[in-house]
Amino acid sequence: MLDIYGYHIQHGLGPFDLEPLHPDELKRRRKAMLKRRLPHLVADLDGTVVGYAYAAPFRKRPAYRYTVEHSIYVHKDFRGMGIGRRLLPALIEALEQTKTRQMIAVVDSSNIPSRRLHEACGFVEAGVLRSVGFKFGRWTDSVFLQRSVGAADGRLPDDHLGGTVPAGE
Repeated sequence: MLDIYGYHIQHGLGPFDLEPLHPDELKRRRKAMLKRRLPHLVADLDGTVVGYAYAAPFRKRPAYRYTVEHSIYVHKDFRGMGIGRRLLPALIEALEQTKTRQMIAVVDSSNIPSRRLHEACGFVEAGVLRSVGFKFGRWTDSVFLQRSVGAADGRLPDDHLGGTVPAGE
C-alpha cells in the first residue's frame, strides 16, 4: 500500500501530500479508521496488493458523524483492469453496514477515470473548489462528488437523541 500511495504522490494530483508516507503513519491512519469501524479494503491478485479503498470521517465535528470521505488507489501496473470498479461498490456495500448516510469523494478535476467511476457508482457532482491545490508547478481544482448510503436522509439515524450529541462523540 505504501508503494501504491507513494506512486500517486509522485505522479498524481489526487493526494496533495508531497512526500511519501512513513510506514508508521499509514499504520496509524488504518488503525484510526478501524477503531471507528470504518472499512479499509484491499484488492489482492495472487498475493500482490493491487489497490485499496477506505473511508474516513468527513469532518471531526459531531454533526458530520454520518458522513465519510473515501479514497481509492490502484497500483500503476493494474490500472484499467476494473479494480476500482470492484473496490468502490464493495466499499459502498461495507458502509451500508455502518451508520454512514453520505459518502464524499474529492477528485482532481483532471482525473476523468475517477470521475467516471464515481458517476457509474451513483455519485453526483456537489461542487468544485477552484485552484485549491498547487502541485507539479500548477494550480489544481478539486471536484466534490457525493452519494447517499443506506437510508440516507430519508429517516433519522437509530442513535438519534432529539438533537443532542452524547458526550465523547
